Amino acid sequence: MSLGPAHPDLLEQIRAAVAAVPDPEIGLALGDLGMVRDVALDGGAVKVRLALTVPGCPMKDRIGRDIASALTGLDGVDRVEVDFQAMDADERDAIAGGLRGPGDGEQFFADGRTTVIAIASGKGGVGKSTVTVNLACALAAAGKRVGVIDADVWGFSVPRMLGLTGPPTGFGGMLFPLQAHGVKAVSVGLFADESTPIVWRGPMLHTAVRQFLADVHWGELDVLLCDLPPGTGDVPISLAAMLPTARVVVVTTPQEAARTVAERAGRMAANACLRVCGVIENMGSFACPCCGEETPIFGDGGGDALARSLGVPLIARIPVALALREAGDRGEPLVVADPGAPASVAIARAARRLLVLARPSRRGALTGFESEPRAAHAGAHAQGRS
Repeated sequence: MSLGPAHPDLLEQIRAAVAAVPDPEIGLALGDLGMVRDVALDGGAVKVRLALTVPGCPMKDRIGRDIASALTGLDGVDRVEVDFQAMDADERDAIAGGLRGPGDGEQFFADGRTTVIAIASGKGGVGKSTVTVNLACALAAAGKRVGVIDADVWGFSVPRMLGLTGPPTGFGGMLFPLQAHGVKAVSVGLFADESTPIVWRGPMLHTAVRQFLADVHWGELDVLLCDLPPGTGDVPISLAAMLPTARVVVVTTPQEAARTVAERAGRMAANACLRVCGVIENMGSFACPCCGEETPIFGDGGGDALARSLGVPLIARIPVALALREAGDRGEPLVVADPGAPASVAIARAARRLLVLARPSRRGALTGFESEPRAAHAGAHAQGRS
């Protein structure tokens, strides 16, 4: 980098400030990515030469603003100019090689630093994706670094619920997840029109899931949520092999028919060596907005019965709420739009409990309910009502 004609101490401050600005998509500092080519200071005018990872980067203007903002407070800086150029293919490949996902090519997030939670259901229509997205946003609001994999390839809905439109930026065989409400996410829906059917079978599904893990730069995550397709098909089996530390939460409605199907999904997960750590009952009773009387539209007790059958706690009971559906349809999850709503409160409480229930201990077992004898779960069911 050029030392400039004057102000060597100020120039060093400028260089450090520019190098520390994070890339808004990759999340790493511009200096660590080798994007800062030159910094010059002439009087009070600063000129920064920056190499973008891809030509026409959609984040170019934001990067320029972030650099200007980082330098605004420095005494002696009057004007900032950023000159953009693009990296060549070899430079991009070098960066991509250092950003590969945390795995050995076959298993991912196995070091225990990221809590991996798969959200499963026996059948569609029980609100599994709604629960996933709202849990993710609740965890992000609590200060956690959160990612979501929309593994429901046929019925993808995470992009709409988070208000995301793609496709993601990529180079050197790497993709960078889109972000909304503090949550990083990838989905087949970012590459396809909502009305386009995805007609894939086993091998293609396996490849897609693997790419979401191996070829996406997730960065440092505290929690990774995986929105599974309903049922007991290829995707859960693939994830069981690729995510050995994953814990499973089964979503059901109170309806007996939904409960029995959800039990199959829970038992399949256990058979595939994925540990089920809890049940979430969605679409519980409906409170009349006029008189407050509660009506169990979809029945009562399904979540409790499923939790007892699987030997795990009932983590939460989420009430039927029109606002929950409306918020998802407009891309602003309810826990973001109205964190004080009863459904939001129930989801936020579930998110906090999951951090305990799904966290691996140093011995490889789970803390919380999973480390207790099965008989101890009786008291946990009652807590699901609080």
